[in-house]
Amino acid sequence: MKKLLGEFKKFALKGNVIDMAVGVMIGGAFSKIVTSLVNDVFMPILSLITGGLNTSALFVALDGQEYATLDAAKEAGVATLNYGTFIQTVIDFVLIAICIFAFVKLISKLHKKEEPAPAPAPRKCPFCCQVIDDKATRCPHCTSELPEEK
Repeated sequence: MKKLLGEFKKFALKGNVIDMAVGVMIGGAFSKIVTSLVNDVFMPILSLITGGLNTSALFVALDGQEYATLDAAKEAGVATLNYGTFIQTVIDFVLIAICIFAFVKLISKLHKKEEPAPAPAPRKCPFCCQVIDDKATRCPHCTSELPEEK
C-alpha cells in the first residue's frame, strides 16, 4: 500500500499532470465566459435578425394531435419529438465553436513565435576546405590527418 501511495504521489506531482489540472480548471472558467457570450450577446442579436423565432419551442406530438405549446403537450403526457431543441443546440454549438476559434486565433497572434536556433556551421578540413563529418579523424577528400576538435 505504501508503494502504491508513493507511485501515486510521484505521478500526481509530475509537471504535466499539474499543467493538465490547471488547464481543466481554466477550461471550466472559460466555458462559462463563452456560454455567456453566446447566450447574452450573440443569441439576442440572432433573435433580432430572425424576428424573435424561438427554435427550442418547435416540436411534433407523437400522438397525432396538435398542442399549442410544448408544455401543454407534456402536461397531457404525450411523447414529443423536440426537433427545435436539437436545432437550438446545433446553433449554440456553432456559435461556441466560432467564439473558441476566434479566441485561439487571437491568442496565437499574441504569442511570439520562437525563432529556431541557427544550425551550427559545418566542420571543414583546414587543408582542402571541404566539408567533413564532425567525427572524422581524416579528411575523406584529401586524406589529411585532422587536428582533434576541442
